[in-house]
Amino acid sequence: MTTSIKISVKFNGRSIPVDISPDSTVKQLKSLLQPLTDVLPRGQKLITKGKILEDEMKLSSLVGTTTGIYKIQLIASHGLHQGSGPIKKEPPPVVLNSPRIPETNTREKQVSVVKSQFQRWKLTGVISLSNDIHIKVIPQEVWDCGSSVRFLDLSCNSIQDVPEAIGGLTSLQKLLLNANCIKDEFLSWKGLSSLKSLLFLSLSQNLLTTLPSDLAALTSLKELHVAHNQLSSLPDEIGSLVHLEVLEANNNRLSVIPSCIGSCSALVEVDFSSNLLVELPETLSNLRNLKALHLHNNGLKSLPSTLLQNCTQLATLDLHGTEITMDMLREFEGWESFDERRVLKHSKQLAFRVRGASYFDEGADKN
Repeated sequence: MTTSIKISVKFNGRSIPVDISPDSTVKQLKSLLQPLTDVLPRGQKLITKGKILEDEMKLSSLVGTTTGIYKIQLIASHGLHQGSGPIKKEPPPVVLNSPRIPETNTREKQVSVVKSQFQRWKLTGVISLSNDIHIKVIPQEVWDCGSSVRFLDLSCNSIQDVPEAIGGLTSLQKLLLNANCIKDEFLSWKGLSSLKSLLFLSLSQNLLTTLPSDLAALTSLKELHVAHNQLSSLPDEIGSLVHLEVLEANNNRLSVIPSCIGSCSALVEVDFSSNLLVELPETLSNLRNLKALHLHNNGLKSLPSTLLQNCTQLATLDLHGTEITMDMLREFEGWESFDERRVLKHSKQLAFRVRGASYFDEGADKN
């Protein structure tokens, strides 16, 4: 007796092989296809022989006694996906803010720093070397400034290597390394973990796949920006960042959030949008100072049960492109108070002519 059937799902120019029980429903097949396509079940339209398949149909009624591989076409509704969008046949290239240097000019060279510029850096404590595609190596003069540096902007360059020398900038408070070409193995966390005064760190738009436990050493950090990387997880040690107020980790490949996130009691704004999340830890409800939570484009089907009840300052809850409906939200304890805060916030935005809506539209379905 056959215990499974073979189905080939055609989607975005590729064929996805699926082995599934004939007793399964079309709805169960859609759930199986979600992590393989990044398309939410309610955004999937499955078609075979010109017929749209209903969720409650059993696959055995479609396949019957057919042997071999059964073919189905998948069409995705626009916007109903998790992560950064439906998986394509070929992965998209990494796009940075700056164009890459032509192949003929890729030889690494030190950027020239004139004496007056170096003296100004030491005097003001501010170094700004952003938006220069020719900067592939951090100039030696940056390290020579040592403890006088408070602000370092190296964003939107072509930097690939952040050496241990970064740890010599012991007074550094704000570090911008976003939109470069930094990979895990060329980022010295040993150096970064020495920056005990660091308040703001941006590593967004790089090629990072992991954040190490050394992150816990940045105990003064108030803002951490790691969006638009390839992170699959956050370290448990992130719970040590008790002064963290802003966490931007959107547009990664996060499938789980560690429960220790609840220890980051100072968090005011969190962005986990465009990841691969299907659930959130209950400890998220411990964030009593949380005002904004961005969750759009995930596979979420529910929220922590006490989120609206415990997070008494929450006024922005972005749920576009998730499985969470308005009816579900109204069942939560604390819904009424949250709704009042949300309406008040939108009213203030309208008063200052900021784009907004006076009705609830945080992305939850209205049906």
